[in-house]
Amino acid sequence: MENFSSKIVVFAAIGVAINIVFGMVVQLLNIPLLFLDTIGTIMVAVLFGPIWGALVGLVTNFMLGILVDPTNFPFALVNIVIGIIVGLIFKKFKFNLVTAIVTGLILSVVSPLIGTPIAVFLYGGIAGGFSDVMFAWLLASGQQVFAAAFIPRVLSNVVDKTLSCVLVYLVIKRIPATFMQQFKLGINPKCIEIKEL
Repeated sequence: MENFSSKIVVFAAIGVAINIVFGMVVQLLNIPLLFLDTIGTIMVAVLFGPIWGALVGLVTNFMLGILVDPTNFPFALVNIVIGIIVGLIFKKFKFNLVTAIVTGLILSVVSPLIGTPIAVFLYGGIAGGFSDVMFAWLLASGQQVFAAAFIPRVLSNVVDKTLSCVLVYLVIKRIPATFMQQFKLGINPKCIEIKEL
């Protein structure tokens, strides 16, 4: 059992690394409408459930807060909730392309519902990214701060979270069955079914 747990911990650490690397690359390249900083959280939540997904989200933002920018600390709540929601969805539903897309769309609303109040309260609504242009335009056009901060976040998250969920689906679909069987006691059984699609 100890070997089994250590394998999941290693997989979770890989999830944190994926979040950090993808998130930093997208940020460095300044790609609009993308973050890709929750792919590892989503992958671990799909495979091992909401607790492991939430843990990956927490550790990711903690590490980003230390290594990159302390403004990442308060947004840990968003990453934790993503892990919980994805883990719960895929405990109940079969993991396929349709559920991946629907999950991405759910996350594209839930994430800004949590992240926007944090951004507005702590930073006046500014996110430090492409959505700030739309935020400034909406604010100048008479929108309230919350609405001006929320709308661009939803738009960017529709692209980012849906793409992230689809990418995770494509990756997990290609993980060899022999590798997945190593985790058969802890892995989400809905993921093993993906081999039969």
